[in-house]
Amino acid sequence: MKYAIIEVSGRQFWIETGKYYDLNRIPTELGTQITLNRVLLFNNDGDLLIGKPYLENVKVEGKILEHLRGRKTIVYKMRPKKKTRKKQGHRQDLTRVLIENINIM
Repeated sequence: MKYAIIEVSGRQFWIETGKYYDLNRIPTELGTQITLNRVLLFNNDGDLLIGKPYLENVKVEGKILEHLRGRKTIVYKMRPKKKTRKKQGHRQDLTRVLIENINIM
């Protein structure tokens, strides 16, 4: 099984080829090919490579499928004994990326 652990916008993802992942918004056009180069770990059928902190010779290629918004989360703030309440909603802007290939150079 071929997989990699990458870092994108402060979050870490376990990725495999042929699957899609929702990342924080990447401001590019739809259908654009992107290269993710912050690879922390790479497993190529049992051959394990670990970066310190990143692997220089491993690149992940993906394609941007769509821009969407995440599920709504409710932010509720209340100060007890003061009769103040504030209810807010938040939807994160996301980008869906299809992982096409993991290359070793």
